Amino acid sequence: MQDHPERSEGSRWHLALDFYLNYLRVEKRLAVNSLDAYSRDLNRFVTFARTKRWEGPAAVKDTDLLSFLVFLHSKKLKGPSVARQLVTLRGFFSFLVKEGKLQKDPTAHVDFPKLLKKLPNFLKLSEIDRMLSACDLRTPKGLRNHCMLQLLYASGLRVSELVGLKTHQVNLEAGFLVAFGKGSKERVVPMGRAALTAVQKYLEEGRPLISKKKISESLFISKTGGGLTRQRVWQILNAVARQAKLEKKVTPHMFRHSFATHLIENGADLRSVQTMLGHSDISTTQIYTHVSSTHLRSLYDKFHPRA
Repeated sequence: MQDHPERSEGSRWHLALDFYLNYLRVEKRLAVNSLDAYSRDLNRFVTFARTKRWEGPAAVKDTDLLSFLVFLHSKKLKGPSVARQLVTLRGFFSFLVKEGKLQKDPTAHVDFPKLLKKLPNFLKLSEIDRMLSACDLRTPKGLRNHCMLQLLYASGLRVSELVGLKTHQVNLEAGFLVAFGKGSKERVVPMGRAALTAVQKYLEEGRPLISKKKISESLFISKTGGGLTRQRVWQILNAVARQAKLEKKVTPHMFRHSFATHLIENGADLRSVQTMLGHSDISTTQIYTHVSSTHLRSLYDKFHPRA
């Protein structure tokens, strides 16, 4: 976790931030990365507040938040970063009011600008097939990489969930795996036949040769026997993408987006996709209906004679 900006002991900002972040850590059980993001956003606001000599949360007015918004734009922050900053502040002040630490929420009547949500980048099925075909199944690492790609696409896992997978979390007989998402929330995710076959082949023919009798619980391991890192998975995906002659940067999240988008396009209901992705709020999943609508529109424009 990041330290708070310099402050005197017992400052109002110090107490309020610690109170809120502790709530997120203990009661909401947010992951470390999420807590760092909240801490970073709140620290940015507190640093700005100190330059304005606002002595604590109670001193902030709705017009002050607008001046902070102007400040963010002057720093050339991108739309999604500004949106996240504003959402963080709304949660922070709303929490303080609910806990009786503030009488008035300065964000309550501020109509924050509606920032366009960037549609997620995803891969076409043909691009995924090209990447799968680029993996050399004659080598242990090729089997591992092929298995990783199959699981990312078949199960919509986050990269943190993928590298955190243990061998005992994959049930080949039943055809599902157990993933631990944000806040260590557990969910059961089905695997398709292609992914099951890839996992079984990797476990039988690839992983033993990579591990060389080194003991590790991690499903996906490196030549040292330890689990792969998120950064290493990124590197592997981009190396495979180059071998597949894809002229784009490929990220693990693109496979997650592809998983959800292709399910929606082929008729899966939103609630089922929400469950499989591990989204706590269905509004997060709804972005894939926009992607699907864009896809349908492009098909209409391409094939309808009166488009």
